Amino acid sequence: MSTSSPEAVKKLVENMQTDLRSLSMECKKKFPPVKEAAESGIVKIKTIAARSTGILAALKENSSEVVQPFLMGCGTKEPKITQLCLAAIQRLMSHEVVSEAAAGNIINMLWQLMENGLEELKLLQTVLVLLTTNTVVHDEVLSKAIVLCFRLHFTKDTITNNTAAATVRQVVTVVFERMVAEDERFKGIVEQPPPVQGNTNRRSVSTLRPSAKDAYMLFQDLCQLVNADAPYWLVGMTEMTRTFGLELLESVLNDFPGVFLQHQEFSFLLKERVCPLVIKLFSPNIKFRQGCNSAASPAPVEKPYFPICMRLLRVVSVLIKHFYSLLVTECEIFLSLLVKFLDGEKPQWLRAVAVESVHRLCVQPHLLRSFCQSYDMKQHSTKVFRDIVNALGSFIQSLFIIPNAGNTTALSAPAGGSGSGAQGAALGGPGAGGVGSNLTTQAAFEYRGTWIPLMTVSVQGSAKATYLEMLDKVEPPSIPEGYAMSVAFSALLDLVRGITAMIEKELSVEEEAAAEFRETHPDQQWQPQPGAHLVWEEMVSACWCGLLAALSLLLDASTDETATENILKAELTVASLCGRLGLVTPRDAFITAICKASLPPHYALTVLSSNAANLSGKAYSIQGQSVQIISPSSESHQQVVAVGQPLTSQPQGTVVLTAKNIQCMRTLLNLAHCHGAVLGTSWQLVLATLQHLVWILGLKPGAGGALKPGRAVEGPSTVLTTAVMTDLPIISNILSRLFESSQYLDDVSLHHLINALCSLSLEAMEMAYGNNKEPSLFAVAKLLETGLVNMDRIEILWRPLTGHLLEKVCQHPNSRMREWGAEALTALIKAGLAYKHDPPLAQNQRLQLLLLNPLKELSNVLHADIRQKQLESVLQILQSQGDSLGPGWPLVLGVIGAIRNDQGESLIRTAFQCLQLVVTDFLPTMPCTCLQIVVDVAGSFGLQNQELNISLTSIGLLWNISDYFFQRGEAIIQELEREEEALQKQAQEKGETLNRPFHPAPPFDCLWLCLYAKLGELCVDPRPAVRKSAGQTLFSTIAAHGTLLQQPTWHIVIWKVLFHLLGRVRTSSTTADKEKIESGGGNILIHHSRDTAEKQWAETWVLTLAGVARIFNTRRYLLQQLGDFFEAWEVLLNHIQSAALSKNNEVSLAALKSFQEILQIVTPVRDSAGDAFASMGVPPVLIDPLSASGPGRPLVRSDSLVERLTRYNGAELQAPPPGEESALEDSALWWSAWNTWYRTGTDSTRPPSGPTEKFSFIPSQPFLTALIQIFPALYQHIKANFSMEDLKKLGVILHGAVSVPISSDASPFILPSYTEAVLTSLQEAVLTSLDVLQKAICVGPENLQVMYPAIFEQLLLFVEFSCKPPQYGRMETKHVANAKYNQIQLFAPAEWVALNYVPFAERSLEVVVDLYHKTACHKAVINEKVLQNIIKTLRMPLGLKYACPSESTWKLAVSSLLKVLSIGLPVARQHASSGKFDTMWPELANAFEDFLFTKSTPPDNLSIQEFQKNEAVDVEVVQLISTEILPFANFIPKDFVGQIMTMLNRGSIHSQSPSFTEAEIDVRMREEFSKVCFETLLQFSFSNKVSTPQEGYISRMALSVLLKRSQDVLRRYVEDERLSGRCPLPRQQVTEIIFVLKAISTLMDSLKKTQPENVDGNTWAQVIALYPTLVECVTCSSSEVSSALKEALGPFKDFMQPPVSRVQNGES
Repeated sequence: MSTSSPEAVKKLVENMQTDLRSLSMECKKKFPPVKEAAESGIVKIKTIAARSTGILAALKENSSEVVQPFLMGCGTKEPKITQLCLAAIQRLMSHEVVSEAAAGNIINMLWQLMENGLEELKLLQTVLVLLTTNTVVHDEVLSKAIVLCFRLHFTKDTITNNTAAATVRQVVTVVFERMVAEDERFKGIVEQPPPVQGNTNRRSVSTLRPSAKDAYMLFQDLCQLVNADAPYWLVGMTEMTRTFGLELLESVLNDFPGVFLQHQEFSFLLKERVCPLVIKLFSPNIKFRQGCNSAASPAPVEKPYFPICMRLLRVVSVLIKHFYSLLVTECEIFLSLLVKFLDGEKPQWLRAVAVESVHRLCVQPHLLRSFCQSYDMKQHSTKVFRDIVNALGSFIQSLFIIPNAGNTTALSAPAGGSGSGAQGAALGGPGAGGVGSNLTTQAAFEYRGTWIPLMTVSVQGSAKATYLEMLDKVEPPSIPEGYAMSVAFSALLDLVRGITAMIEKELSVEEEAAAEFRETHPDQQWQPQPGAHLVWEEMVSACWCGLLAALSLLLDASTDETATENILKAELTVASLCGRLGLVTPRDAFITAICKASLPPHYALTVLSSNAANLSGKAYSIQGQSVQIISPSSESHQQVVAVGQPLTSQPQGTVVLTAKNIQCMRTLLNLAHCHGAVLGTSWQLVLATLQHLVWILGLKPGAGGALKPGRAVEGPSTVLTTAVMTDLPIISNILSRLFESSQYLDDVSLHHLINALCSLSLEAMEMAYGNNKEPSLFAVAKLLETGLVNMDRIEILWRPLTGHLLEKVCQHPNSRMREWGAEALTALIKAGLAYKHDPPLAQNQRLQLLLLNPLKELSNVLHADIRQKQLESVLQILQSQGDSLGPGWPLVLGVIGAIRNDQGESLIRTAFQCLQLVVTDFLPTMPCTCLQIVVDVAGSFGLQNQELNISLTSIGLLWNISDYFFQRGEAIIQELEREEEALQKQAQEKGETLNRPFHPAPPFDCLWLCLYAKLGELCVDPRPAVRKSAGQTLFSTIAAHGTLLQQPTWHIVIWKVLFHLLGRVRTSSTTADKEKIESGGGNILIHHSRDTAEKQWAETWVLTLAGVARIFNTRRYLLQQLGDFFEAWEVLLNHIQSAALSKNNEVSLAALKSFQEILQIVTPVRDSAGDAFASMGVPPVLIDPLSASGPGRPLVRSDSLVERLTRYNGAELQAPPPGEESALEDSALWWSAWNTWYRTGTDSTRPPSGPTEKFSFIPSQPFLTALIQIFPALYQHIKANFSMEDLKKLGVILHGAVSVPISSDASPFILPSYTEAVLTSLQEAVLTSLDVLQKAICVGPENLQVMYPAIFEQLLLFVEFSCKPPQYGRMETKHVANAKYNQIQLFAPAEWVALNYVPFAERSLEVVVDLYHKTACHKAVINEKVLQNIIKTLRMPLGLKYACPSESTWKLAVSSLLKVLSIGLPVARQHASSGKFDTMWPELANAFEDFLFTKSTPPDNLSIQEFQKNEAVDVEVVQLISTEILPFANFIPKDFVGQIMTMLNRGSIHSQSPSFTEAEIDVRMREEFSKVCFETLLQFSFSNKVSTPQEGYISRMALSVLLKRSQDVLRRYVEDERLSGRCPLPRQQVTEIIFVLKAISTLMDSLKKTQPENVDGNTWAQVIALYPTLVECVTCSSSEVSSALKEALGPFKDFMQPPVSRVQNGES
């Protein structure tokens, strides 16, 4: 019921009256004035009550009067009355009917009661009611009421004291509540406060409203009182305690922060009064050091006082909590003090309350953030937030280092004990003993022998203090062991939780905003406010070092699973937060800490230690104290759950894992699993640690990269407890899930993960170097796993992933490592190809190529096992995805083709299997553009030298491929042309030219060209079998399918393929090794014709040249239509020439065969289309069905073929047009051929200059024969312009060819036996050539006849060979008879044997005679003195006669001379006058002389018949002279006739040297010859009919010679007769003298008959001069001589009387 309701008012009035009555009753006797007052009061009330309305207002108005009787009643100091009065006053108050004046009176009355010590509790109650029910009490009245309460607080009665204390608290609260209410009322009204001058308290109060003023005065006085100064307003205070004052201050500050924040007067108080006060009161605590000896310090230090100290800390907490923003600087001081109180030198209780205060701060993250903003982020300011955290850290450390009283003994415990229990027992210290018993039951921390139990101090997130609440304690309490540690531990955890929760919440808000912004403005970039981020980063930066130091230490010391879990959770939270904020160093530091805790103590892991080194280098200084990150203690109080081997490069002992390690490992997995996205580069730490743990636990990778517990066999030293055994599957499962969850990471994080795995793998590889220990495959396995689960975005991680596997793992020397690398890579590729991508691979060409690329890159790895794996996976890919490879074909083919000779056979075999599969199954499915690659790959298998069979088979594949091209021609052409157009377009857009091999040719032709080029390469392979096979295949394919090529392409075939090949073969052959090859590998014997590389290359050269020549022959018409046929022809001839000149008989001979082939081109007659096809190598089967396919349309297949052929070969099907042009063209070609022939001939027959080398090359007979045999055919085409110059060239070659000797090895096969007169085929050929020429000249035009003399000259040269075999340079040739056929010394340098040239020379001579017969009268023959040359040539055999190598030679020479002269002399006489024969005569005379009087002696074994035959020949010559020469003396020069006469003279006398025995002389006397000579002389000595002076002259000559001869014979006879004494002279000599004597007598007869004027005077003189000599002969003893002498002397009688005419004649 409300106090103002009518019922209540009525009741009040009634009660008032009742009270007054009671009062008057009580005071009736003792206090009459009171009684009266009471009664008048009753009347007053009644009057008021009589009113109908406003009773309460009226009561209030008159309250002074109404109250007066009661006040007077109190004044009686009578307890009963006083109580009654106070109750009545309270009733009035509670109805708010007390006016201000009345209230003042009431207070004064209460003051008196107080001073008298009456009804103290009732007083307090009354004051309380007065102040709480209404606001009439102000200013001094109020202050007096408050002072009253204070004074009552300090009475002797504890109940009163306590009540008073409560009342004071309530009253203070009321005062401030009033002010708050007043502010509320005036909230809307903005008033202009009057300007404040100065800042004294008095002045500033004037601006306040009444209630505010009261509050202000009250608060100001409280500060004065605490500071022990006199109050300004609370007048009448007698005593006051600081503790109470501080409590009041704390409550005001805590309950009414708004007042201080809204009113600057109050803020001013706070700054100017409260803070200095607090700082002043703190001073004893700051200066005090526990354990300091006070005597040592000059002034005694006041001891900290627990009650004040604790209350100050509470005030500070409130100040910081509420007024931080007002008191920034002051708070900095407070916080610094707080940090100082945690110092180890401070008393235990002080540290405990300080830790509690810090804990209070730690649960207010927003406050902490403000600290960070206000201090840590400002320059020149204390890093307060950092210091707080660090102080906590060092506090925790100090607890371990500076033990509590109970724990001192533990400190001295030796480190490294196996466990505390044992230590405790050994030391017997109470602390240690306690430790032992508590170890199992209670959660605790233990570090280096210090054991600290852990208690539950407060609920997570609230700082419930114990010691800060002990307001009743005066003495410092004793603090249980572990309390401070527990609070600090909670504070740390709360700090971490608070900060991370706050920042993460704000971060997620920001991320939502960002997402929203991106949705609404997709085109703009989201810009977060940088401020917030800076604060967060600063907060983390400031606290992480301290946190890490403390948490690591606690983690190391923790023996309780829950505590460990909390610490790990805190570390994990911070790490993840740092990750989110991008603070790499702290993130890595926390992760490192977790990692280290997961591993056994002191485990050497480089990643971690390098990271820790960075950290431990930083010692964090906290106001002069240094915080070290403490290294983990060595002993472990943990349950050991696993023993394993460490993963190191050097084998070491075993390491143990404890339950805590496993717990940490799980945290690590959790971190990676949940916070993978923020790990960034710390993935490396995490994974490295996991790798080591996995290794120690013996988990090994299985298929797909998942880890499975390895078998015990693998790590004999791995021991696992059952606890871990059950955990292992879970751990390995989590590990797999961890990598599976990588599919939820964003791209950047995924990259970090991949990079970390890669570098981890690098380390594992480092370790696996140089030893064959099992490597750690963790990283590789996990890379595989990560790749497999991220197939949908494989593109972004493919390059780093495969790059690492390729470049590093697959190249590793450790085979297990390599094997896994390859396994992972190929598994990824296969999975990638099999994965259903979106869009599918067929449409995503780029991705497909990306996936296949690493497969190709594997080819660069040198290890065979890797290549094997690669090729096996290619085989699998072909089998599973072969049909859909599409654009991936080039890569796959690239892999198949990336074979090298150093790889060993098995690899090449595998690769070849793949290729065979491709060629047999996949050619139709691959893009036609790849066909060229197939050709290249097949070619590269041909070129590999590991496995000959594969090389040969691959040549077969090339043949199959060419067949495929042929069959699928049209389809391929269409596809290639489409592709070409596209490429052309691209190239134009880029402004480049299209670049592909053999460019101008159409694409299909290019395909063929590539095939040909590849076969061409194989034709120069080092292995003869490959060359042979390739050569045959090349020429067969060109023959079979060449028709498909377009005409211009032939140009490329000729130049780029065939000539290129010829060039290479030529080079290789000329440089090939001449060393003998012993055997062909294994037991294969090599035929001697192939036993050197050179001989093997020769075979290749032969094949190639023949092939090219054949193509030129068969495709002549087609080729002739190319513009540069002539150049091609020249080049081909050049090749033929160089082959012909090669130093290998096989090659040179084959070259000439090819030469013959291309020269014997006869224009084939083209009858029908069928023939045309046949000539192009199209099998007839394809042509028949054209007509035979019945009434329906012809077969499409054949149809298209015909079209194709006519399209490609339009040109070839018409014979070349007859006419000048082609004839001209032809002659140029023939002349070119002639030049080649000439160069070849010249070079091959040119003798070596200088002294010959042992091994200088000499061309073989078959070669030379073939060479010369070419000429006649060639000549047919060039005869029209064949000039004298050419003839000379020809002569040189013929001469050279004939002069070449042969090797004695070969002689038995070539040479006839010496006696047979047979020509070698070479000689035949030479003569045939000349024969052809002369026949041509014979039927040719006049102008050709000038060549006759040259032909004669050539033939005559050959004739000379009979006596003087030609020299071949300076070679020593043996005559055939002396050459030994050395069968034994096969390898001795061959001896060279000159041929038997006699038959050849003789045949040549016959030809000469024959030719001369035909041509004697030709002008040229006369002009060029052919006859003279013939005679000159014949002089040699004639002169040598018996000395000729062959007897037949001189005989033939004579008969030839006779024949020639019989033809030539008449001609010579005919042209005597022209002088053209003048020089011939002396030559002829010499010839006669040399022959008739030869210097050579007949051989000993010459029979008489033979001799007589020979003599008959001589006679024949003399007869020729007598019939053909002497009769025509008048046409003949005199000298010549003279020479003839002299000769006859010599012949007519037996001029035999006397040295022979008689028998010989008998035989050798040429009686017959002498006789003929003499007769001839006689015949011409005189002549009856002298028709011309010339004739007379020859008679005179003959006479003079005859006489001279007779004189000589006679003289010699006389002398011989004298000398011989009795001996008869030789018969010949006797015959001779008789003959002479007869001749003289005949002469005498003739002279008589002749007219005297015809006889010269000299003749007479000579005749007379004979007489004395005749006389001398008279003494001779021979009767025959005597009778002849008689006859001779007889005629002289006519001269006894010389006639007169004679004398006159003589004088005349």
